[in-house]
Amino acid sequence: MKSKDWTGNKNSVFKTLGASNHTDKERPSDDYYATDPIAIDVLLNDGNVKLSEDVWECAAGNGCLSKRLGHYGYNVLSTDLVDRGYGIGGVDFLACTEMFEGDIITNPPYKLAQEFIQHALDLIPNGRRVFMFLKIQFLEGKKRRELFDGGCLKTVYVSSSRILCAKNADFEGMRKGGGSAVAYGWYEFEKGYKGDTTIKWIN
Repeated sequence: MKSKDWTGNKNSVFKTLGASNHTDKERPSDDYYATDPIAIDVLLNDGNVKLSEDVWECAAGNGCLSKRLGHYGYNVLSTDLVDRGYGIGGVDFLACTEMFEGDIITNPPYKLAQEFIQHALDLIPNGRRVFMFLKIQFLEGKKRRELFDGGCLKTVYVSSSRILCAKNADFEGMRKGGGSAVAYGWYEFEKGYKGDTTIKWIN
């Protein structure tokens, strides 16, 4: 089995991504929500999903999802606009231009979710997939309908149980406060897919 860590130094990764480690703005700290790693478990196990060998977690935060993906043996490239002590910080995903040959998976900043989806699809070849962890209510809206009507949304994996997305990764405080009242799911987009969207229940 290949190493779970991405090979190459920081310089080589920036050249691969076509991104700069300088940006004129950063997401505010209160826009950082870490995802309970169980989100990966239920996608892979309940959803019976097998990712490509190389995976890019493009809003990795402190590595909650990346570490769990590594546990399953995937070769994970972890980047984030903000340096949170894990992976490579200072990488603006929406400014990246080089193609990525694997699958892209993340819990994106919600206000930029549609932009993340569309850009991720631009960066992968046909047959590769984009997985976004989003609120179920993301299915609403006329603007998003145009995205969904494009045919690339292959499967929505609805979590029957609530999965925590903790502000500033404070899972303990969130649990003490009663957990989550928000329903989430994984949205699977496949580049080049043309067909109906399937709904599956996980967790």
